[in-house]
Amino acid sequence: MDVTATLSLGDPLEPARKATAEMLQTRERTYSLPQPFYTDERLFQIDMQEIFHKEWLIAGMTCEIPAKGNYITLQIGKNPIIVVRGAEGKVHAFHNVCRHRGSRLCVSEKGKVAKLVCPYHQWTYELDGRLLFAGTEMGADFDMNQYGLKPVNVKVAGGYIFISLAENPPAIDEFLATLDHYMEPYDMENTKVAVQTTLMEKANWKLVLENNRECYHCNGSHPELLQTLLEWDDTNDPRASQEFKDHVAASAAAWEAEKIPYLHKSHGLRNRIVRMPLLKGTVSMTMDGKQACQKLMGRIKNPDLGSMRILHLPHSWNHCMGDHMIVFTVWPISAQETMVTTKWLVHKDAVEGVDYNPENMRKVWDATNDQDRRLAEENQRGINSTAYQPGPYSKTYEFGVVNFIDWYSGRVLNNLGAEPAPYLKEVQAQ
Repeated sequence: MDVTATLSLGDPLEPARKATAEMLQTRERTYSLPQPFYTDERLFQIDMQEIFHKEWLIAGMTCEIPAKGNYITLQIGKNPIIVVRGAEGKVHAFHNVCRHRGSRLCVSEKGKVAKLVCPYHQWTYELDGRLLFAGTEMGADFDMNQYGLKPVNVKVAGGYIFISLAENPPAIDEFLATLDHYMEPYDMENTKVAVQTTLMEKANWKLVLENNRECYHCNGSHPELLQTLLEWDDTNDPRASQEFKDHVAASAAAWEAEKIPYLHKSHGLRNRIVRMPLLKGTVSMTMDGKQACQKLMGRIKNPDLGSMRILHLPHSWNHCMGDHMIVFTVWPISAQETMVTTKWLVHKDAVEGVDYNPENMRKVWDATNDQDRRLAEENQRGINSTAYQPGPYSKTYEFGVVNFIDWYSGRVLNNLGAEPAPYLKEVQAQ
């Protein structure tokens, strides 16, 4: 019997898989998750296998690899990945693993190459993954056609690069068509990353997402953000005032005149796009509410576009304004550690120090990200206690958290091949 197959028998996570399914099937829907979902390393491994190895993830932006040979790398759990621009502008994604003895091919976060060359023994691959050179040492009967790089599913839409490690990833094309339409005014191929930050948070990745999915905490924690942000995502929000609804109506009329998409579009619980105005008198998420970049994006003429909010579960939220946009991605590291990346994008011709000041552009979200980090870490410390038990979500202020946990629960149960939870039967967790 094959040794690898033998070692794979008796999955050590099988008891944890059964326990995970049972906890998700029997939990109270409007309460936070049982403690192991936030603390247990075995359950973290299940999250990685059943969510981050099977769902579509945002690997980066197409503007980060503008020309043939440009690449970016990332790490998904134990899997190093490379995304590279090939011939005729095609975007490819591969496991960043040499087919010789498994070394990583590209060790930098980004770069530009003519070919993909392994630094260990110089095996050389074309940008489309084909093995081109392995040396005469491999023998005359060595078939290079059998040793191309292992591909990763990749799709591109609206300037975003999506990848999935699954053999058969879930359907996403309908959302990508919507994303293309809503991102058209921004001309994303002609943008650039002006600033990028990485923040390590000592908290489970789901706590980071839960914190993002509500603004219940905003008044007490985010003074900088509330200089411009209006927390409601929809005029149907039960907390939305008439003044807010009137503000939305007036803003929508201006956007309509400029043919800027703004209507709320949802694709199940996984994806949502909606444009909402910022606080009256402000046009960008800066400390004074004024433009962070004087050169507007794409075909946009009016800086007062509010913020187009894009949600992509399991790990990204975005704010798109007239002058710049911000892309957040969440990457689990361990059961109680998470990496959050933030990228600020501007028109590619915008000049630093002339059109924009990076420090001014990032100030609001640097403060907000750090405030959210502290909140998530304190949340984690409390959940680690023997006193923790699931607590009730607010049906008005925390409905976004309920939606996230509904999606998460549905996808984990589905990907485990388990029976759906009774409370999820009518929830479209696709």
